[in-house]
Amino acid sequence: MYTEAAEFARDYKKFKSAGIEIIGISPDDEESHKKFGEKMSVPFILLADTEKDVAKKFGVWGKKQFMGREYMGVNRTTFLVDEKGKIFKVFEKVKPAGHAQEVLEAFKA
Repeated sequence: MYTEAAEFARDYKKFKSAGIEIIGISPDDEESHKKFGEKMSVPFILLADTEKDVAKKFGVWGKKQFMGREYMGVNRTTFLVDEKGKIFKVFEKVKPAGHAQEVLEAFKA
């Protein structure tokens, strides 16, 4: 998460000048988002989805596996949404490094 947030923060002015708003959503609470945002100098919106309502509606809450252990969590996904609220591209199984540039290029395409 640190790499992804750092890259989106670094490129935030490019997104804004292209008329693109970035919103990060996770099940972490508001206090956690505040601390993370301050630590990482995040200039964009971070929303708390503590009940996982948004994650479930977007189909990103599910089983994950790490080091042989299964658990429930958010599958890292990016949704590109137009000004009318229509999703026009979905990036599943996002790799954080380079993702901000990948998203910016997809908006320009």
